[in-house]
Amino acid sequence: MMEITAIPAFDDNYIWLITNEGDSGAYVVDPGDGKVVLSVLKEKQLKLTGILITHWHPDHTGGIKKLTSKYPCPVYGPNNKQIKEVTELMADGDKISVFGHEFEIIAVPGHTMDHISYFCADKDAPVLFCGDTLFVGGCGRLFEGTALQMYDSLGKLAALPPQTRAYCAHEYTLANLQFANAVEPDNTILQKLTEDVTEARSQGIATVPTTIAQELDTNPFLRSSVKAVIDAAAQHNPAMTSDKEAVFASLRQWKDTF
Repeated sequence: MMEITAIPAFDDNYIWLITNEGDSGAYVVDPGDGKVVLSVLKEKQLKLTGILITHWHPDHTGGIKKLTSKYPCPVYGPNNKQIKEVTELMADGDKISVFGHEFEIIAVPGHTMDHISYFCADKDAPVLFCGDTLFVGGCGRLFEGTALQMYDSLGKLAALPPQTRAYCAHEYTLANLQFANAVEPDNTILQKLTEDVTEARSQGIATVPTTIAQELDTNPFLRSSVKAVIDAAAQHNPAMTSDKEAVFASLRQWKDTF
């Protein structure tokens, strides 16, 4: 059985450790810090057998060289010259096997142009490693791509099975939900989630993974067709048109200065 656990790194990053019951191998997703990964591998007596990369930013790639110097293994990632350590170039629709579980690559440009996600369509427990594209209650900043690209990318993820567990790469949840409540103050599902998250964080408990179902109910960036979200975005940007892409763009601009 595939198991996924968080390795905290830096101030708010999560490096995801993938293991399999009865197997001494391990994969990691977006290892920005090699030292903390090596420490966990040693503690759990695991050998690194593969690395999955979602995009080029150093807090997701900075530990690759340290890890592969000790554990030579395949490094799966997007075609980007800034990630010199990638050995297996991944593009939209490609597939890889992780402990016998098939993961499909989904291209999700927006945060960066090279960004990809890894999706396993296991019927009982589908899994998504979404890097910095989708967060609990939010989405990534547009450092390289356009609002339309990010809107389309999030649409791909929103269309995945609702029970899909989405493993985001940062603990941004409280700040994201503060913004979400400003957009939809009357969303009772969001209010309850905010209470639960506040309690969890007060105890140092991670709020990731989320599910696609939860995000569809609470994440304003997946709700640009909802009247309350449209109205809130229009109040912030009176010049906005009412099409969903424009609503999304207005929300992203609003969040950038929130």
